[in-house]
Amino acid sequence: MISRIEQDHGRFRQIVKGTIRKDLRRFIARDEMIGQEGGRAVSIPVHNIDTPTFRYGDNSGQVGMGDGDGEGGTESGKGRTGDAEGRHLMEVSVTIEELADILGEELKLPRIVPKGKHNITTVKDRYNGVRPTGPNSLRHFKRTYREALRRQLALGDYDPDNPIIVPVKNDLRYRSWTEVKEPHSNALAVYMMDVSGSMGSEQKELVRLQAFWIDSWLRRNYKGFESRFIVHDVSAKVVDRKTFFSLREDGGTKISSALEKCKELLHGHFDPADWNTYLFHFSDGDNASDTDNRACVDLLRNDLLPVVNQFGYVQVKSAYGSGQFYQVLRDAFPEGADEASDAAKVALARVNEREDVLDALRAMFKAGR
Repeated sequence: MISRIEQDHGRFRQIVKGTIRKDLRRFIARDEMIGQEGGRAVSIPVHNIDTPTFRYGDNSGQVGMGDGDGEGGTESGKGRTGDAEGRHLMEVSVTIEELADILGEELKLPRIVPKGKHNITTVKDRYNGVRPTGPNSLRHFKRTYREALRRQLALGDYDPDNPIIVPVKNDLRYRSWTEVKEPHSNALAVYMMDVSGSMGSEQKELVRLQAFWIDSWLRRNYKGFESRFIVHDVSAKVVDRKTFFSLREDGGTKISSALEKCKELLHGHFDPADWNTYLFHFSDGDNASDTDNRACVDLLRNDLLPVVNQFGYVQVKSAYGSGQFYQVLRDAFPEGADEASDAAKVALARVNEREDVLDALRAMFKAGR
């Protein structure tokens, strides 16, 4: 049976989720979310949720207990701060998993179906009970002590002045377990970013927001998840997460260098039969030459798309970037391609400001790959 308080709490959580959905675009664009990357819960300020309070009626003209000739109190406060009623504001704790679910429901994102033979079911022992028999290695000390204490109290053998508890055989308790089957599938996200001079701090913040929510959605869909990071100007290198979001170079841009480094990474460390792989490239769309544009298309078509679930390209607005690479990819991999073809694995989006992050997420995952 579900208790009344659990029912009320469930209804409250539904109200909170409904409130978040109404203003999802604003929540998604908040920097505070990224500040909580290391944890699994964030605090969200939610307006207009009325919490139950006592309201006192007007008892004037009624006779009852407490009525008398005493004088009414007076206000000692001075000054006024306004005569309008304030808006209610509450800090509600919501897990990243809950936010990812709300995101998926609101954007109507299909659940990702893992591909390949890596989709394995593992069997684990879960300790979820206590029983009177078992091996000594699983003896439950606290439960054994409790049983012995209960027995001695019932028999009148317990001496509070000399509180010695001696378990007998019937007091012994052991942990028990059941076998639980857990689906285990691996996912890899490779994030690539242009760090040339045209990609400033504003562009990197947009990339960081986008990558955070991409990560959150993929983690919600996969049991095992790993990320790798590649930065490039005219050459590319694998870096850690912190360097990825902070590094800035002054050189030119050669996007094919990132795709070549990604190809190396996948072929050397991640067997496509064992991993669901997602590639994401972030840039302002500026590239070295038409020759390099063609090299990028060849790398995607011949080497990367055949072994990955999806390639996503997110172009962020920059005052210095040409923005041409978006159209290069759209021409090479047009919308409406046959779902069975590798061309259908390419997802494109433009992010000009924070509010565009939500639409870009929809573009990245609407296919449910």
